[in-house]
Amino acid sequence: MAIVVDPGDGTDLLKVQEILRRHGLSVQAIVITHAHIDHIGGAAKLKAATGAPVYMNSNDMGLYDHLDMQAGWLGMPAPAKTEIDCAAREGDTLRLGETDFHVLDTPGHTQGSVCLYIPELDTLVAGDTLFRDSIGRTDLPGGDSRKILSSIHHKLLVLPEETAVICGHGSSTTIGREKELNPWL
Repeated sequence: MAIVVDPGDGTDLLKVQEILRRHGLSVQAIVITHAHIDHIGGAAKLKAATGAPVYMNSNDMGLYDHLDMQAGWLGMPAPAKTEIDCAAREGDTLRLGETDFHVLDTPGHTQGSVCLYIPELDTLVAGDTLFRDSIGRTDLPGGDSRKILSSIHHKLLVLPEETAVICGHGSSTTIGREKELNPWL
């Protein structure tokens, strides 16, 4: 079983399917951390290939409804869209085998940004909320610099310092490292 997070517009579906086959995995859920095209543009293809439900915070439906506009800004064709099957909300838990993925609402990069905290693995999937030495940008529609800092301080920096952070772009980090070295915090 697998959970796929943020299949973006550049997702190589054949490569994903090969990884799934090689490890004998089936996709149980597709989770979208926020509705920017580079994190959701491949969701329709992956859902069509796997039948897995798509989870996304409903506060990002406005962004998703305008995926064609995002594509226009980037000078690319609009990707296919799919139904969002389940709302991803604070307090929700997705279970994969014996492992729980806890949804944390972390608005700021977008209104509906979420992160996934996996305590059994001491891991946070941060989307574009927190990066190594940086935070998600807030100058795009739906961004809010005060909200992202509040989300990070109240939802992420309270996690154990050894928590590994898988960022939506760039290198991984830890909560402790970001507490100590991130100039935005």
